[in-house]
Amino acid sequence: MQLDDTDRRLLRVLQRDGRISNLDLAQQCHLSPSACSDRVRRLRERGVITGFSAILDPKAIDRALLIFVEVQLDRTTGDTFSEFAQAAQRTPEILECHMVAGGFDYLIKARVSDMEAYRRFLGEVLVAMPGLRETRTYAVLEEVKSVTELPV
Repeated sequence: MQLDDTDRRLLRVLQRDGRISNLDLAQQCHLSPSACSDRVRRLRERGVITGFSAILDPKAIDRALLIFVEVQLDRTTGDTFSEFAQAAQRTPEILECHMVAGGFDYLIKARVSDMEAYRRFLGEVLVAMPGLRETRTYAVLEEVKSVTELPV
């Protein structure tokens, strides 16, 4: 889908405030309310906007510790990849799981309450995932930048 300048403007505003009213969005983007509503509907129908959500403070919900884990599988077959991906999708502590090229197979981003909780997660959940051969863990000491907005 080709995005014009107005679509991009709409997307920038919506990324900053997904709860903005259609009237306020229309005013900020120099559109009539009906044209604004039509464009947002079209962006949703075409899959450019995939949903709206609240961004939570991890500390407020006892998920202060951010962990990245490199995962190496014991085999690189379609079945192993598929089984591992399905297990990752079912695991609530895993926020993101990416198959990567390089020295390992997957990069996982997870959130837990503290290092003790991570130890339990590692020992009870990660090691039980299908095809797992080796992991390397990186605990985040400081989040320098964490954004959800994509440059549009």
